[in-house]
Amino acid sequence: MYENDIYSNSDNGSYTTYQTEGSGSQRTDFGMAPEPAKGGKKKKGAFRKILLSMSLGLVFGLFAGAGFYVVHMGVDRIAGEKAEEVSTESDNQPGLPDNMAESMLKNVSNITYVNSDVSDVVEKVMPAMVSIVNNYTQTGTTFWGQQYSQQGASSGSGIIVAENENELLIVSNNHVIQGMDTLDVTFIDGSVAQAYIKGTDADMDLAVIAVPLENVTPETKAAITIATMGDSDNLKLGTPVIAIGNALGYGQSVTNGIISALDREMTMDDGSTGIFIQTNAAINPGNSGGALLNINGEVIGINSNKIAASQVEGMGYAIPISSASPIIADLLERETRTDKVADGEVGYMGITMQDVTDQITQMLGIPGGVYVYEVAEGSAAEQAGIRRGDVIVKFDGQKVSTRMELKKQVEYYKAGETVNVTVKRFEEGQYEDLELEVTLGSQPAAE
Repeated sequence: MYENDIYSNSDNGSYTTYQTEGSGSQRTDFGMAPEPAKGGKKKKGAFRKILLSMSLGLVFGLFAGAGFYVVHMGVDRIAGEKAEEVSTESDNQPGLPDNMAESMLKNVSNITYVNSDVSDVVEKVMPAMVSIVNNYTQTGTTFWGQQYSQQGASSGSGIIVAENENELLIVSNNHVIQGMDTLDVTFIDGSVAQAYIKGTDADMDLAVIAVPLENVTPETKAAITIATMGDSDNLKLGTPVIAIGNALGYGQSVTNGIISALDREMTMDDGSTGIFIQTNAAINPGNSGGALLNINGEVIGINSNKIAASQVEGMGYAIPISSASPIIADLLERETRTDKVADGEVGYMGITMQDVTDQITQMLGIPGGVYVYEVAEGSAAEQAGIRRGDVIVKFDGQKVSTRMELKKQVEYYKAGETVNVTVKRFEEGQYEDLELEVTLGSQPAAE
């Protein structure tokens, strides 16, 4: 038979087929790879490459995801099986220690997991938190020498710490309730009740207030709880903490952080010093009197925004609960004074008073408080040893800064009652604290 030729075009690298006579066979010779055709063929090849790349990427993603899933879900099982394998091998190989499997399992069980979700702790403790509103009367003197007074209100926080037969007892800061006319306490269910001062300690900036149980509804009683006191003596730097309080008076809010420092000595606004816990948990105005908690929901400190400086960031302070607990226990035993004494029975000290303003303090160096301008002859103050020039700073443990504050406190005490009065007296070139017992007298008859 004749040779059947199919010739290639050498320019484009196509192939040629030869049919040999009498052989019945066909031979194909391949030349150079064909040059991609222009137009549609070129686009088709590019599309195939893209499709192939996408397919490979998808397959890799599927296998990678499956691998991560298997590692995540099977790590405990793998660790357990490995421990069993080592345990079996240790039985067969005298060179391996018998307790290797136990050691491996112990290491796996000691893995620590840090949980940043504190919602369970907050849910448990929040019913023991209250918001406090101090309704007060501010007095002063205008530029023209005229006396004035105006109503005001400030916000703070408190912690329900105990309950007796007649009262619900709440701890807060002294500066939260200082100078109050009335105190309003808001519970977790939104109900509001009036509270009364049971006892204060100005040096530690602590106060205990009481809400009569007869003023608390059954629904509120069911909604609230009593906080659990913790231990602040064994705290460590870096320990997680939670702060709860009535920030800015908007209602209870939660912040968290760590213990930044311990036994931090700070000077407060009135010049006194104290030892505090430092934390980076945000403590804002209104948080004062609220709780600083550990991750178990135990109270380890009482927030005190009073000493937080505005020019710094992430430095809040709290009174350590281990230092506060003995004072709180004493204040809980005080008599709650809910009603003012009738006018004719109010106790009388027998002094003429003057406020020590900031200007007087700066100019004359007299400490803040109530300046004793004159002492009546034969009065309760004279018999107790109070002198002209003394500055009264505390009455029955509660700090006083103005004549009005002292008068409002005396209105709850009858003639014949004995109270402790703290004065600052100038001796040997400086003011020293002196505590005196004053047995209140009766108001003199009007002439």
